[in-house]
Amino acid sequence: MTTQQTPQKRRITVIPPNPQLTERDIHKKHLRVAPYCRVSTDSEEQLNSYNAQIAYYTEKIAATPEWTMVRLYADEGITGTSMKRRKEFLKMLRDCDRGKIDLIITKSVSRFGRNTLDGLDTVRKLKRKGIGVFFEKENTNTLYMDNEMILTFMMSQAQAESESLSGSVKWGHRKNFKDGKVYYHYASFLGYRKGPDGLPEIDPDEAAIVRRIFARYLLGQSVHQICRDLMSDGVKTAQGSDSWHDSVVRKMLQNEKYIGDALLQKTFMADLFTHEQRKNMGELPQYYVHECHPAIIDRDTFQRVQEELARRSSLRKTSSKTKTELGKYCGKYVLSELLVCGECGSPYRRVVWSRPEGKRIVWRCINRLEHGKKICKKSPTWNEADIHAAVTAAMNELFHAQTAREALEARRSRRRGWRVVPAGAGGADPQPHRASAGAVPVGRQRRPRLSGL
Repeated sequence: MTTQQTPQKRRITVIPPNPQLTERDIHKKHLRVAPYCRVSTDSEEQLNSYNAQIAYYTEKIAATPEWTMVRLYADEGITGTSMKRRKEFLKMLRDCDRGKIDLIITKSVSRFGRNTLDGLDTVRKLKRKGIGVFFEKENTNTLYMDNEMILTFMMSQAQAESESLSGSVKWGHRKNFKDGKVYYHYASFLGYRKGPDGLPEIDPDEAAIVRRIFARYLLGQSVHQICRDLMSDGVKTAQGSDSWHDSVVRKMLQNEKYIGDALLQKTFMADLFTHEQRKNMGELPQYYVHECHPAIIDRDTFQRVQEELARRSSLRKTSSKTKTELGKYCGKYVLSELLVCGECGSPYRRVVWSRPEGKRIVWRCINRLEHGKKICKKSPTWNEADIHAAVTAAMNELFHAQTAREALEARRSRRRGWRVVPAGAGGADPQPHRASAGAVPVGRQRRPRLSGL
C-alpha cells in the first residue's frame, strides 16, 4: 500500500525592479538630454520658430534639476524628408552611438523627420541602445512604446503632409513655367545682376568675361584652355571663386539666357525623399521664352558656338590606339586640326624630334607615326617654322592685295569726284559716294604686316 505525499509549497522571493529604471516620468530621472530643433525654410516666420524652439528647450532643461543638457542640435533651413543634409541630426546620432545621450527631446514627430522609413529605422536603433525620443506635441516616449502602430501612423501622417506640400509647390512652379515666368539665380548667373525694378540687367564687367569666353571658343581654344587662361588672369567666377572648371564654361556656352531667351523646366525632381534631380528628356513639357531679358551674346555668335560644340563632340578617333570610337578635340596649337594628309586623309600631329644639333618641331601624318610606311608610304614631314612662314606670307599677300585694290578704287573715284568708304565701315562692301563740298577724298590706308603666328 503506497502513501501519497502532499506537495510542499514553494518559497518564492520577489526581487523588486530598480525604481530608477521603471520610472516612466522622464522629469524624475537623472538623464543626459539632447533637444533637437529643425525648420525647413529660411523664411522670417520659420526662423522665428527656430529661435523660439532653441530658447524654449534651453530654459526647460535648465529648470529641471534631474536633467543635464548635453548640447542643443539644430538644423536650419533643411527639409525633413531626408537625413543626408541634416548635419546636426547626424551628429546627434553619432553622439548617441558614443553613449553621450540618454534622451532626445523634440517638438513633434514632423520636426524629427518626415520620412516614415528613416524615422522608424532611427527610433528602433536608438531604442536598442536604451535611448528614447520624446515627442512633446504627441506626449510620446518611444522607449516605453509597446506597439509601433501609433508611431507609424504619426510618421506616415507627417510624410503625407510633406508630400501634399511638395505637390502644391510643383503645381505652382509648373503653372509659372506655363505662364512664362523665369527664375533667375543671380548668385551663379555670370553677366547679370538684379536691377532696381527686380528684373535682370547686364553687369558690364561680368559681361566682358562672358563675351571673352564665347570669342575664345570660336577662335579654336578648348574649354580647358579657356579655364586655364581665366585663372592665370585672376578672373573670378560668378560665386567669387578663383577656380574655373570645364563644366562651368561648357554650361555657359550652352546657356540660351545669354541671347535673352530662357528654356524652362530643364530638370525636375524625380523623388521627394532622395531629392534626385533628373534632366528633362521629354518626361515633362518645356517652355521656351523669347527675349525675356537683355542679351549679352548675339544670336549668330551663339549659333556658331553651338555648331562648334556639336562638331567637337562628334569627332571620330584619329588614332588606332584609342579604346573608343570618339575623338578628342585639341586646340593647343595653331595648326591643330588644320593639316590633313593628302595620301591617306589622316590628320597631322605635332612631333618634337631630338637631334644632336638640337630639337626640331615637325608635323607628321598620324598613320605614318603609328604604322610606319605600312599604310601611308609617301606622306611628307613638314617643319613647323616653314609652315608658319608660309601662312604668314600668304596672309600678308592677301592683305597687300586688298589694300592695293582699295587704293586703286579710291584713285578712280577721286577722278570722278567720288569718295570710297572702306570695307567694314557700316558692315558693307566698298561703295562709291558723291563727295560733299569740302570733303577730303579717302586715300590709301596701310595695313599692318604679320611677322609670325
